Amino acid sequence: MPGSKLDPIDRHILAELQADGRITNVELARRVGISAPPCLRRVRTLEEQGFIRGYHAEVDPRALGFEVQVFAMVGLHSQAEADLSAFEAQCRAWPLVRECHMLNGEIDFILKCVAPDLSTFQSFLTEQLTAAENVASVKTSLVIRGAKDEPGVPFDVLEARLDHPA
Repeated sequence: MPGSKLDPIDRHILAELQADGRITNVELARRVGISAPPCLRRVRTLEEQGFIRGYHAEVDPRALGFEVQVFAMVGLHSQAEADLSAFEAQCRAWPLVRECHMLNGEIDFILKCVAPDLSTFQSFLTEQLTAAENVASVKTSLVIRGAKDEPGVPFDVLEARLDHPA
């Protein structure tokens, strides 16, 4: 199990940083029960090992004028690795695409897109996404409202699993 190579202090550090990426090292050390210098060393090691990929501000899209959120289900003509990689690269280049996930099943990819208004999204959909090479089909669903948008992972579930392995 990948998370099990971390000790409880490392997992506690990750949980605290996930909840508040702006926490000071002194406060983080206090919360996890160690002194500041080893806490900072642990954080740096977690960064170097790729457990911490970055620190970000959580911004409110609607407050910034992005009123439209859409999930686009994309089917491709070809699922050859080169074609999948090319589509993923294209998604990374499109600013309106905020998430891109390859799926198993009827659709090949699901994209989470944001736009300031419906006409901007429609232009992206017709001029870029559906016109992209290898795209066979696109089905979209407009988000009416979100009930949960929780970043990261549920550390309490991981801790319970590690405390009581199956």
